[in-house]
Amino acid sequence: MNKILLHACCAPCASYPINLLRDEGYEPAVYFYNPNIYPQDEHEKRLDELIRYSQKESFELIYEPYTPDDFTKAAYGLENEPEKGKRCEKCFYLRLSKTAQKAAALNVPEFTTTLTVSPHKVSYQVFCAGEICAEQYGVKFAPYDFKKKDGFKITQQIARENNMYKQTYCGCVYSLHSRDLRADAISELPKT
Repeated sequence: MNKILLHACCAPCASYPINLLRDEGYEPAVYFYNPNIYPQDEHEKRLDELIRYSQKESFELIYEPYTPDDFTKAAYGLENEPEKGKRCEKCFYLRLSKTAQKAAALNVPEFTTTLTVSPHKVSYQVFCAGEICAEQYGVKFAPYDFKKKDGFKITQQIARENNMYKQTYCGCVYSLHSRDLRADAISELPKT
């Protein structure tokens, strides 16, 4: 089997990509580097769930310590950007750069990411960041769009079957704020 480093943001999003990659002849090592996740308690919940899932599904899990300043620096000046904007592009680059660097250090020739499983992410933005990072570190980026072929729906099914913790926002403080604003707006709608 060929080894591939799979950047993962959480266990639910990793579930289907791990299965698909295995079906295609890869043995994924899962890499958790997500300094964007806020607050630290949320970061720990997602990591703990991924550790639990790695033990159940027998895959290698590599994770980095929580370093929120990495994201704060990357997002500086882009705080008011909308979701799917330049801040997200910087965030993708930050996480995929570290993933490409880790792949090179481990002599793993390819890497990819679970970020494309979400219907809330623009896969093209993720692919652009992945290609740039791959070139910088001399590895290959595998541009999987994991939301295709009902990928997101399958991740949700696997999460339910495994009683996984599922977050209600992307991860960063800005997406948390956007979620809260949407919830407030909905709660103010007239009841019919």
